[in-house]
Amino acid sequence: MSTATNQLVRLEREELSRAIRLLLKRPLISLHADAEAFDLIRRRHQTVARWFDYYCGWRLFVEPRLGYARLVKVLGTADPSRPARRMRSTRAPFDRRRYTLLCLVAAEMLAAPVTTIGMLAQRVVQASAADGQIPAFDPVRGDERAAFVDALKLLEHHGVVATLDGATDAYLDSADAKVLYRADATRVMRLLSAPVAPSRIPETTWPDLGALTVERRYGSEDSTETQRNLRARHSLLRRLLDDPVVYREDLAPAELAYANSLTGRQILRRAAEEAGFEFEERAEGYLLIDADAIATDTTFPDDGSHAKVAALLLLDRLLTVGPSARSGLVEETGRLLERRPRWAMAYQSDGGAERLTDDAVAVLYRFGLARLQNGLVQAMPAAHRYTVSWEEP
Repeated sequence: MSTATNQLVRLEREELSRAIRLLLKRPLISLHADAEAFDLIRRRHQTVARWFDYYCGWRLFVEPRLGYARLVKVLGTADPSRPARRMRSTRAPFDRRRYTLLCLVAAEMLAAPVTTIGMLAQRVVQASAADGQIPAFDPVRGDERAAFVDALKLLEHHGVVATLDGATDAYLDSADAKVLYRADATRVMRLLSAPVAPSRIPETTWPDLGALTVERRYGSEDSTETQRNLRARHSLLRRLLDDPVVYREDLAPAELAYANSLTGRQILRRAAEEAGFEFEERAEGYLLIDADAIATDTTFPDDGSHAKVAALLLLDRLLTVGPSARSGLVEETGRLLERRPRWAMAYQSDGGAERLTDDAVAVLYRFGLARLQNGLVQAMPAAHRYTVSWEEP
């Protein structure tokens, strides 16, 4: 094989792995937001789509003319750790009201792709009033307009809605604001990442959202061995790609049997290699490491967050002392705040130690480094990857 051919093969592998990891971090990539990433995915569309379909059972849609790529990720369980967030300065998670308005706005955008913010608000008023399960939308109230704006700005962020004239934030101050929108109807429909359309769920089943994620390819109770193996492969790879660490004790019997089989182990390693991950297999479980941090939406340790710094220090205590009650961790955090009175100013107030402890422990839970067992916070095996080295001021 010639040197030129070797370089071409190497380039194809590098682009494939980068495209996979970019989509894992951002399942919706738009030309207007990241032209370089979109162009890479467009070029390697077929290969990337086959990779996701074979290893994860996820579909990839690439629309070159409309300028976006959408990876339709389906998970077996809901993941509350990655909520939609407000695009305004607070970046606070969406609450129930904002999710409701997001769905109503998206639905009304399908019916009227070109509209004004006032007309859209009135359509949402009518839609919410027609459903007895939804509190009526009241644009006179400032908090309602703020929730409405947050829903619209999230759609703008994803390129689903484009502002032709005016600014969405103007609606915060007045319900009479003049803003003109145009929606991409195809992209609106691509937002919902579910194999079953809501319109196909029987009314007797609603609001069981689990019905949205039923995947027929795996069969049901009378599924074949091929279907069971396919489900095990997909569910295991989905967890490895989405979770910081996967422990054997958390795997279903079928997933564990697949991971222990010769074929399953080979497939796991090949998937990791093709996607550019380092695959670690330990007695307690598995994890994928992205040395380039392309697929990573959050990191640990990270000194940019007070909660993450405190989490690392509390993790050191858990590894040294052993499982601890919340009260003991609060005392440790209180001593940390006392030693550093100019650090973490948001927590240097009454109840600050409790709040910082809760935020830090939540970080440890989210990264699979600790769990609550028998009322005590206990370090998990992956926690032994970390050590703390710091000096007193």
